[in-house]
Amino acid sequence: MSALGRRLTGTLVLTSLVAVAGCARGCTSSRPPIHLNPSMDHQQKVRAQTASDFFYNGASMREPVPGTIPIGGLQEDAAFFTGKGADGQFVETIPVTVDEAVLERGHQRYVIYCQPCHDARGDGKGILFQRGNVPTASFHQEKILKYPDGQLFDIVTNGMGLMPAYRWPIPPADRWAIIAYVRELERRQLARAAAAPAAAQVPAAAQATADKPADKPAITK
Repeated sequence: MSALGRRLTGTLVLTSLVAVAGCARGCTSSRPPIHLNPSMDHQQKVRAQTASDFFYNGASMREPVPGTIPIGGLQEDAAFFTGKGADGQFVETIPVTVDEAVLERGHQRYVIYCQPCHDARGDGKGILFQRGNVPTASFHQEKILKYPDGQLFDIVTNGMGLMPAYRWPIPPADRWAIIAYVRELERRQLARAAAAPAAAQVPAAAQATADKPADKPAITK
């Protein structure tokens, strides 16, 4: 091959390489991409919720063996997890030790989940009532004051009336913390109600003293 032919061949090869390199990125194609390791994408595998000819029941997903307990699923303390005792009745008092940490945790959870409807003092005058006039229970009504703590736990867990169930968004420990804080709100309200008559009697006594005629001064000769 002559020198001219070699130069033409080299030019064609170089041009072809440039063209190929130029379309390696940014060029559209209707062909599927080249998989250097196709087994990662196309290997045989069991996909969730698909049928299977291998297993006797025709399902690819396997059922747990009998007696399998999920993590956190062994709930032997019925009172803590259900609010009910061994007799199936609601427990009267909270089955956890209530301290400042529990009350603070209950306050935090109350602000998030309860205060929008029941308001900060538990009077049932939250934003739902203010803007939508939706009737919301007050924690200070006699009926709720007489509820066992376990019944309040059951209501928070499963819901009641317009109130939704909070079984999943609020874990059991936080539900009990909320109930502890609600009971604290009730105690504060009862204390304020008891102190109100005494406070009202003080001005009345002061007014009676002011209205009492003064003793006449003694006349001396």
